[in-house]
Amino acid sequence: MEGRAAALGAGTVLNALATGTGAAFGIDVETRASVALDPDADGVSGEIAEDPDADTALIERCVALATERWGDGEGGTVRTDSDVPLAAGLKSSSAAANATVLATCDALGLTTGDLAADGDASDPSVDVTRLEACRLGVRAAREAGVTVTGAFDDATASMLGGVTVTDNGADELRAREPVDWNVLVWTPPERAYSADADAARCEAVAPMADLVADLALDARYAEAMTVNGLAFSAALGFDADPAVEAMPHATGVSLSGTGPSVVAVAAPDDPATDLDAVADAWGDRPGTLRRTTTRNDGAAVE
Repeated sequence: MEGRAAALGAGTVLNALATGTGAAFGIDVETRASVALDPDADGVSGEIAEDPDADTALIERCVALATERWGDGEGGTVRTDSDVPLAAGLKSSSAAANATVLATCDALGLTTGDLAADGDASDPSVDVTRLEACRLGVRAAREAGVTVTGAFDDATASMLGGVTVTDNGADELRAREPVDWNVLVWTPPERAYSADADAARCEAVAPMADLVADLALDARYAEAMTVNGLAFSAALGFDADPAVEAMPHATGVSLSGTGPSVVAVAAPDDPATDLDAVADAWGDRPGTLRRTTTRNDGAAVE
């Protein structure tokens, strides 16, 4: 009973800490999970390849919840390896949860996917929808204490790809749309854990978050993320200079999640954009630069 799956990292359009409404977009960096189930095993044992000392409670809880719901409570092992840096604002927890739940479904012999175009819930080709799997991973994240908001926005972008707008209080997907951007990510050396974010300071910028939500629901995603980046950099105590440096050359730029990464995007058909110029502006800052693209396909069994 073995399974494998991969899920996407993501960038932020709207941080959900202020109002519970969030938005994010999938990017071409992945976390992969391998799950081996054993009906005789006592519990679940996890391993994170990049950091053997990291907390594995989230991925272990994902396996346990998935086998409780769709299996017979099997135990076993789970191992993740990732291109998504931990605690960098690029949705590493959501990617790990999504990949783990899908890999567990694969190990159980279940088919995962999306419903038929008409939304027929009785579609026999899908045992578990990706949205169901995503919600279970969000539940595991809440129970493991790795998220303040539930991160349904991050989780849907990682699972489904494209841009998603969500109500994180209700775990409701409000909008989803494909997007085609080139992406530049600057990740400084420090790390920031979502569960440690100052929620009260974020709630203070709720009027700006409402404006960002309006822009996102109007499909003005790049404008939305730029406004979000300025508001939440101030609320979370991050320097806004990297975003300001990128603005003349990018379609949109934002602090991603609760930081510390800053993500700039450029529409390929926008002649005013120049991510090379952004890379030059950010190049002297400590940390790493990563070039990638958006993805619209989302997570999948391997």
